[in-house]
Amino acid sequence: MKILLNGKDIELHQGQSVFDAAFSMDPAIAREALCCVAGDQVKELTYQPAEGEEITLLTFEDDRAKKVFWHTSSHLLAQAVKRIYPNAKLAIGPAIDAGFYYDFEVETPFTAEDLQKITAEMKKIVKERLKLERFELSAEEAKELMKDEPYKQELIEEHAGKGEKISFYRQGDFTDLCAGPHLFDVSKIKAIALLSATGAYWRGDANRPMLQRIYGVSFLKAAELEEHLAKLEEARKRDHNKLGRELEYFTTSDVVGQGLPIMLPKGAKVIQTLQRWVEDEEEKRGYLLTKTPLMAKSDLYKISGHWDHYLDGMFVLGDPADETKECFAMRPMTCPFQYQVYLNRMRSYRDLPMRLGETSTLFRNEESGEMHGLIRVRQFTISEGHLILRPDQLEEEFKGCLELAKYCLDTVGMLEDCTFRFSQWDPNNTDKYIGTPEQWEEAQGIMGKILDDLGVEYTIGIDEAAFYGPKLDIQYRNVFGKEDTIVTIQVDQLLAEQFDMTYIDQNGQKVRPYIIHRTSLGCYERTLAYLIEKYAGALPTWMAPTQVRVLPISEKTLDKASEVYETLRAAGIRVELDERNEKIGYKIREAQMQKIPFMVIIGEKEAEAGTVSVRGRQDGDLGVMPVADFLTYMKDVIETKAKK
Repeated sequence: MKILLNGKDIELHQGQSVFDAAFSMDPAIAREALCCVAGDQVKELTYQPAEGEEITLLTFEDDRAKKVFWHTSSHLLAQAVKRIYPNAKLAIGPAIDAGFYYDFEVETPFTAEDLQKITAEMKKIVKERLKLERFELSAEEAKELMKDEPYKQELIEEHAGKGEKISFYRQGDFTDLCAGPHLFDVSKIKAIALLSATGAYWRGDANRPMLQRIYGVSFLKAAELEEHLAKLEEARKRDHNKLGRELEYFTTSDVVGQGLPIMLPKGAKVIQTLQRWVEDEEEKRGYLLTKTPLMAKSDLYKISGHWDHYLDGMFVLGDPADETKECFAMRPMTCPFQYQVYLNRMRSYRDLPMRLGETSTLFRNEESGEMHGLIRVRQFTISEGHLILRPDQLEEEFKGCLELAKYCLDTVGMLEDCTFRFSQWDPNNTDKYIGTPEQWEEAQGIMGKILDDLGVEYTIGIDEAAFYGPKLDIQYRNVFGKEDTIVTIQVDQLLAEQFDMTYIDQNGQKVRPYIIHRTSLGCYERTLAYLIEKYAGALPTWMAPTQVRVLPISEKTLDKASEVYETLRAAGIRVELDERNEKIGYKIREAQMQKIPFMVIIGEKEAEAGTVSVRGRQDGDLGVMPVADFLTYMKDVIETKAKK
């Protein structure tokens, strides 16, 4: 029979694998391949293709192949742990965006010395060149095989009622419950680093046992690992959770609670600057400002569907089961509230589009294991908006939302690092969503056409949609490679029906509007985190909390320095005056450590001449100039939002 392998016709005998086909085509290519794609499914090289099937080989350069490589590495880690600590209980061990982890139940937490032992054992197993062999068992057989593994028993139990066969992978003396796919054997995992061990609740639930999670990463070659570790070291220096605290942008307090960061004056000023800019930009584009409550009765969330589909993610005030008392909840989204603005009176087709914008404080009950610095928190502020419109306005308004988001992200310097994901529903998981399959197909078809018409390059994310509609997620990775959504634009034709929203069309008939949910710059806290990481704390001048620091060389020039300080402050420049009786070199170094964009140095000559000596964080010595000239220069840098 024939198959199409990497675009070439290859003759293959019945029972032969993709690896056999690749080897017959080119042994070097076969040795480089880690897995393959058949249709839209990632498969192992042992996969036996059907007549005429199209197969694409994947190497480590492909993210899908990396995930297979790292998934096999997690099994390698588990095997090493079980050899050294036979009483350890296995939980789960997936590949993640930048490596892998495995969760274990052990008597005592892993130490740095333990990680060294485990790494050595992993390298030893690699030399054994163990093959990974897949096999399936019934649920009862699977339980018997995993009888000493309570966490695996729980996972098996979840599949038992579905009558499914349970798949396993065996490598030498180690067997694990797993759906795969995996590498052919472990021999390709030549370079391994176990990065850390930390506590993690089973399935992210604080009411479940605390496990030990080992994070690791692996590569084909030692040089690749060394390069990755160097990048990790640079990432640690830029990590907003470290740098943001050192530069005093934010702090946290145990008595306040996890996921509830406190913005210090610097962080608060950056967020205020961004918020005012976004609100002004939205007003220019026809948005109407709203201000809505932070909480509502459960009645509102029952209409919107949040009560049935998002309750676990909400902070509820009161007992939902007690029908004798009103039950309130903090808002996780603003949409149900802004709809009340639209519903305030009957609307005509002439009123549309109605663009409603609000700087919203939202509350989401994130799992403790998911929270990280400012990126994932329980209370946050977002540039939220909802557009209510006629069907014929949908594409143009969606385009406007996308242009606004791209403009905002480009202005702050983040757009070049963003990717786009078309997030769709999962027709096999309909309990998670409202609406009918027909409505979802229609909404996704409309949105797909819009994205294609606008030339947006995107990936598809199945089961990533909101419960009420598909969305375009603009994705961004933090310095450690973890991806999060920073901006979202959603098409919704379901909640208008839930809230009985209508308008009178040209024929005098009541019809349902479409709704676009969108953000301009997303969550301000998350954006601040990414900005700190991108610029290593040296934020562009226009958004920097302090834009200029005035440095008198001695007490003799303090009065003149104070005059310059007041002149700049009166002109709207965010300026500080360093009045300390310290040497000028010390003052300059400290300003540099604080990432201040500009320093104005005033010695006796400058004081007499009415000039200032200017040092720029980016451009170095800018020379001596009159105060008025420096002020003009600063205004230009700020107003043009220059990246300096």
